[in-house]
Amino acid sequence: MSSSSPSPVTPQDASQPYRHLLPSYSIYDYSTDESPSPSPLPTPGGNTPASFPPGGGGILLGALLSSLMTVLLMSLVVGAAYYIWRKRRHSSQPPNQPDNQVPLVPLPSSMVFEHSPGTFTYEELELATEGFSESNFLGQGGFGTVHKGILPNKQTVAIKQQKSGSKQGLLEFQTEVNVISRVHHRHLVSLVGYCIAKAQITLMLVYEFVPNKTLDFHLHEKGIETLDWSTRMKIATGSAKGLAYLHEDCEPKTIHRDVKAANILLDNNFEPKIADFGLAKLSSDTDTHVSTAKIKGTFGYLAPEYANSGKLSEKADVFSFGVVLLELIAGRKPVLQTGSFTDDSLVEWARPLLSTALGNRNFEVLADPRLQNNYNSEEMFRMASCAANCVRHSPDHRPRMSQVVDALTGKINLDNWNEESTQVDNQDLNKFWKQSLGEFDEPTSSSLENTTEASSYSASG
Repeated sequence: MSSSSPSPVTPQDASQPYRHLLPSYSIYDYSTDESPSPSPLPTPGGNTPASFPPGGGGILLGALLSSLMTVLLMSLVVGAAYYIWRKRRHSSQPPNQPDNQVPLVPLPSSMVFEHSPGTFTYEELELATEGFSESNFLGQGGFGTVHKGILPNKQTVAIKQQKSGSKQGLLEFQTEVNVISRVHHRHLVSLVGYCIAKAQITLMLVYEFVPNKTLDFHLHEKGIETLDWSTRMKIATGSAKGLAYLHEDCEPKTIHRDVKAANILLDNNFEPKIADFGLAKLSSDTDTHVSTAKIKGTFGYLAPEYANSGKLSEKADVFSFGVVLLELIAGRKPVLQTGSFTDDSLVEWARPLLSTALGNRNFEVLADPRLQNNYNSEEMFRMASCAANCVRHSPDHRPRMSQVVDALTGKINLDNWNEESTQVDNQDLNKFWKQSLGEFDEPTSSSLENTTEASSYSASG
């Protein structure tokens, strides 16, 4: 008697609703359709249909369960593998990295932190600031808030906290970390570490704490004791050395792009430290200038060629530093908020006075009246000479910051500088300034990002 064997499903049976692949690799048909099916051909062995082997119902059920278990097991394996891959992928990237924003680069491996490894958790900084309490609040600006904190090793730090919701904020955070991590100078603020808090959508920079607020605070805050002349000279010289280091001793050289009194921090001995590198630009020695799509900086400190055409070079920092020198000399703000931008520029007010004062060495009209003429005349001459040359309208005619340092410290002869400066026609300069800055009549102009409020971390609270 021939053994019974299952009949393979024919192409005509393909229209039936359910089929299953058994381990024998033969295709067998089964259906839940209750409609009558054709009678099977009789077999010598009995009444079992030819389409099923003997005991076919149990075999089919077992095959179904086996296949379902196989599919389920494979799904679990694939799912677990995908989960592990995703977890490893995210753990290899800094947290809090929105898909539509640029990635945060890791800090250089050569960077040494006092609080190893240089990264902090949100909880650590929350504890250091007593929950970012009001008593530890130092200042607030366009970037966010700044709090004083004490780390477990008793080091006092300043923690600048900013939201990471914008691409620009992320770029500035990344720029500041990259710049400060590679510069080391006594007149530049030092970075202790940083924090990327995913749950709080927050980016934080942890700096050395510079306790004596800013130059802007000590010059312009009402009710503050007047800075004496020797202190002003110390601040000018130290700040100039810090900028000279950025421009000439860094590789690549760095353009700060937001030099102002609010970004010059002071320690308890009034030694200055330049801060806030979020807008900094890096350039090679072969670059004569960098063209920027957006003008960034602070009103009253912008070099005319940068404000007018976006051409940025280290000479833009030199111009801004010249404005800071004028603030130290005259005690005035760079722009008086009286509704008119160009008419109340400190540079415009000072130009004719500088020309006269350098000619006759009489600085009574130019000097801050709070000094009550208590200043060293030779040092005043040096600082005024530097200011006059730093704010010259042509960047090619401005000195390098190393030359400014030498001039402030009396290492070079200033006669040639001042002879050239007095030959500049003030009337043409005034016309140039009004033309180049006329488009910024309103401080809210969309063509310029006003960062006046983005003061450094020790701004008064």
